[in-house]
Amino acid sequence: MSTEQREKFLSEQHVGVIAIARQEGPPLAVPVWYDYTPGGEVVVQTAPESLKGKLLDAAGEFSLAVQVETPPYRYVSVSGPVVAVAPSTQEELERMASRYLDDPSEFLASIEGSPNVTLRMRPNRWYSTDYSL
Repeated sequence: MSTEQREKFLSEQHVGVIAIARQEGPPLAVPVWYDYTPGGEVVVQTAPESLKGKLLDAAGEFSLAVQVETPPYRYVSVSGPVVAVAPSTQEELERMASRYLDDPSEFLASIEGSPNVTLRMRPNRWYSTDYSL
């Protein structure tokens, strides 16, 4: 994929798989909601005390892979350093939930009062394939 094609693909709605290094054992790889605007940073959210949150804090970087699971297969994998971590605002939580859910109210109610952080990763390594080209 060209730079423009891979950035457009990453900006579309996909469930990503985040991979985070850890000292004990293989990397943690779990599904995650994310957001990306071409030319910008990859945004993810998590509870800071979760395993994902603790590993992100320790590693300071992560990889994210997104794909289309039906032929012709396409994927983008991106990696880079975490460049910002801040408590998630209600607006950020609502924006992310609305990206994935038609009605995010039940989900947002389920996390109300729980600490969440918004992490921003600056992509510096890209891998991609588009078998439709």
